[in-house]
Amino acid sequence: MALKHVNAVVVGAGAGGGVVAKELSTAGLTVAVLERGKWYSAADCRKDDLRNQRITVLGNAFGPDDERNPRVAVDERGEQIVYASEAAYSNNAACVGGGTFSYGAMAWRYLEKDFRMRSSYGAVAGSTLEDWPISYSDLEPYYEKAEWEMGVSGDDTGNIFKAPRQKPLPMPPLSANKEHLTLEPAARRLGLHPFYIPMLRNSVPYNGRRSCMRCRWCVGFACELSARTGTHNTVIPAALATGNCELRTNAMVREILLDGSGRAKGVSYYDAAGHLREQTADLVIVCGGAVESARLLLNTKHKLFPNGLGNRYDWVGRNLQSHTYPAAVGQFDFDTYDDVGPGASIAICDYNHGNPGFAGGGMLANEFIRLPYQFLSLTPAWVSRWGPEHKEFVRTAYKRTISVMGPVQEMPVFDARVQADPKVKDYWGIPVARLSGHKHPHTLEIARFMAGKAEAWLKEAGAAQTWRRPVSNALSGGQHQAGTCRMGNDPKTSVVDKDCRVHDVDNVYVIDASVHVTNGGFNPGLTILANAFRASNNLLQAWKGTRVRS
Repeated sequence: MALKHVNAVVVGAGAGGGVVAKELSTAGLTVAVLERGKWYSAADCRKDDLRNQRITVLGNAFGPDDERNPRVAVDERGEQIVYASEAAYSNNAACVGGGTFSYGAMAWRYLEKDFRMRSSYGAVAGSTLEDWPISYSDLEPYYEKAEWEMGVSGDDTGNIFKAPRQKPLPMPPLSANKEHLTLEPAARRLGLHPFYIPMLRNSVPYNGRRSCMRCRWCVGFACELSARTGTHNTVIPAALATGNCELRTNAMVREILLDGSGRAKGVSYYDAAGHLREQTADLVIVCGGAVESARLLLNTKHKLFPNGLGNRYDWVGRNLQSHTYPAAVGQFDFDTYDDVGPGASIAICDYNHGNPGFAGGGMLANEFIRLPYQFLSLTPAWVSRWGPEHKEFVRTAYKRTISVMGPVQEMPVFDARVQADPKVKDYWGIPVARLSGHKHPHTLEIARFMAGKAEAWLKEAGAAQTWRRPVSNALSGGQHQAGTCRMGNDPKTSVVDKDCRVHDVDNVYVIDASVHVTNGGFNPGLTILANAFRASNNLLQAWKGTRVRS
């Protein structure tokens, strides 16, 4: 039996898709949200360290499953089939809420220069560095909407580098932990400007959800109190409450359906029972994340788009970027660990811009609580990874180390990319994502500079010894994946326009971090949410003007 026609079909129920579903359904449009993963609850996900982290990347416990969802990674070792439990997969959680179900929940606004990187630093050889077609001022009201509607705690009044804001954050910060109290005076002695990290995490009860209980099982785990804010516990329930929105889980979208003129008429997808279905719609809105959104466009072929939808000029899947994370670790002669979650508490933005000889930078902050088995990643090179020496180091150092790190704003590279693999297919017979490329050399230069600044901060705080974590030139992806469907005014050098509409088709949108031209020196979560509110508002204005209706 044919499915009922809807005004909009949204592919993906993560940060972008959740906001879009809520904004459109509350405006009266009928919406079908197709999510390839499940809708988890805290009851489904016990606090099992190995299960939830699976040794590698954040969010692995929440899909996709290895067996049905391989990818191909290409590096100096050649081509390899990789799975979600491997770092080269560049996993982003596949579930209702997407990455917002298990993320660290830092809630950063990008800085004004982050939208004007080419204007600020000029052309960087070997990079596709460019300005966004929108400015910070275009996004500012939507940053505010995301902060107040969804709930952000923190206090950035000490951040003299922040862009202008009209309203303060709606909730006070979580109280300072021992690491914060150790690092703050040291930062001030160095002439830096420390402040409380903004978090999509309730410090007090907010909008019917409880406050954070400060447990160690936060990042990578389900929040049993619903105190950590995601689309799964805010905008998606609001969308469903309108009666205009239907959410279908375990729904794997195969392709966007196009009519003879190349206009979208819906999507085809495999339902939970494995049956191929067609959902017709006036609008198709792709919100699958930078890897899967690019994959879907590339797998949508048509006589007018033989190389994939939106790919007339070979830009779909290009410029894949995330964040390089330089880090320094300090070991102290006194306890710095107090077992108060989420751990990350204090940050500085002194090195996001204005670093002589470098095109950008990033913020630095103390890290989230690391569970005991994760401590291996902080072990210095001169300590054995096993045996009596290693055990003694962990006993001595576990409660006496602080890690300072931050996301470097990467230089986008044309050949860092997602393709549809010509040979390997997933469980449903759909060509899988093929990932290839490397970081720009200047990204690594900035990372090494930032690691030095992190180490200096730790030394000033009293660390008896310090060491740096090495950085790699391997392709970036993961939870912060971005850039593969960049927005721009010129169809020859971008995939979507400033309203996130695909240049070639007036009723297909991409609304997620795929459209980020650059990815800022911050976790991108709040920017994804804010841009989704902005793009949804502009889409609704176009809808009222009948410019995107069938």
